[in-house]
Amino acid sequence: MAKVIENPGESATKVLIIKLSALGDFVLAMGAMRAIRDHHPSAQITLLTTPPFEQFAKACPYFDRVETDGRPKDTSSTTRMLRRLRAEKYDIVYDLQNSGRTSNYYQALRPRPPLWSGISKGCQFPHNTPYRNEMHSIERLAEQISIAGVGPVGGYEFGDVPMEDFEWLESTLGNPPRLQPAYFSLRGPYALLIPGSSAHRVAKRWPEENYLEIAKWLSEAGITPVVIGGKAESEIGNMVARGVPGAKSLCTRTDLFQVAALGRHATLAIGNDTGPMHMVTLAGSPGVALFATSESSPDLARPRGSNVIVVESDILENVSLNDVKQAILGLDVLPKT
Repeated sequence: MAKVIENPGESATKVLIIKLSALGDFVLAMGAMRAIRDHHPSAQITLLTTPPFEQFAKACPYFDRVETDGRPKDTSSTTRMLRRLRAEKYDIVYDLQNSGRTSNYYQALRPRPPLWSGISKGCQFPHNTPYRNEMHSIERLAEQISIAGVGPVGGYEFGDVPMEDFEWLESTLGNPPRLQPAYFSLRGPYALLIPGSSAHRVAKRWPEENYLEIAKWLSEAGITPVVIGGKAESEIGNMVARGVPGAKSLCTRTDLFQVAALGRHATLAIGNDTGPMHMVTLAGSPGVALFATSESSPDLARPRGSNVIVVESDILENVSLNDVKQAILGLDVLPKT
């Protein structure tokens, strides 16, 4: 009879979670990370990630240690990382990245690897269901960790999977003023406009002039438009700030903590399929998410939250202003006139 392998649960002393990137995927994995923390309350939990997530992860209550060399650049760096992983003697590893790279880490730790949850061939808790690539990442990771023994007996019910809500954010950081809307001189209802996406995937970007028109429409409804993003979004941010009275551009001015905090207080958010959109809707903002189905499937990657509407087309140029206005009205969050 084959030996039954059990999750060490509360008896675990050292646990490793692997999640390298990208922002949207990282945020969508945080519910599973919280469930792992709850399952191993006394363990020292280490996150293996990459530098962009270091400060955010160090503040997050789900981890005790954060290591950022999860994507080594050369052979010697890889060797050092694997030597460290082997020396730690983790009770169990949860590979939430599930890439060829991270699966190879498991193989490199043979012949005596730790218990491992992931897709690596031969691992003790394999997530090898044939439909895994047809699942939204939140449900996929929930199923993966349940196979490893995390969560309710029998697995998570659909609709009851662990999702992040960032309730820990303000209290964990000591309620600093920079996490309040007033820090950015926002003192009334505001809408987050999130026009970014991968620069090389133009089909995923709703035309910038449409964001300007939506900003004008929202302003007329008594909502302050606030553009967030990085350097690549500065031009549209400045265009909205110049063209709409009272509008603000916070492009390049927010860190991950502030993006989540702004989402917790926003009246709504409108944005492309991009990491910050996932973050703000999970944080509580009602949202209209714009998806180019030629690039990604909303069924697999739509932002989650309690009040999110997806507007989709093969390319976002085909989504009209009226389509987005009707979706915003469908959220039922605009001030009553």
